[in-house]
This record gives sequence, structure tokens and C-alpha cells, in this order.
Amino acid sequence: MKINVKVFPNSGRQEVVKISENEFKVYLKKPAEKNKANEELIKVLKKYMKEDIKIIKGQSSRKKLIEYG
Repeated sequence: MKINVKVFPNSGRQEVVKISENEFKVYLKKPAEKNKANEELIKVLKKYMKEDIKIIKGQSSRKKLIEYG
């Protein structure tokens, strides 16, 4: 299954907000440098979805396409 995620790095909190069935906002503590935010995103979504997570599109963007399941 694929979902669209808008990431807010360096926000000082870790939170996943469900906007619709396939759209989420994810707030991360780590900054968007040296892939730290992407690593945290995968960790947070894996815990939230309870499935394996893979970034399909948007490695260096705030808007990402994520595949899970």
C-alpha cells in the first residue's frame, strides 16, 4: 500500500497525524541533513503502521511517497 507523507523535520516532537486514508503529516525531532530525518521517519512510521516502510519517492523533499505492507 502507498501513502503520501508531508514531513516536518526539526520540529522538536515526534508525531504522526492522519489527514486522510492515504495522507499523513509526520513531525520529526531530527534535522533534514545527512539523512537523519529520513531514518527517523522510517522508524516512526514503522512503529505507527507496525509494518516495513520504504521511501519510494522524495528522498530529499518534504513530500514523500511511502510504501508499506
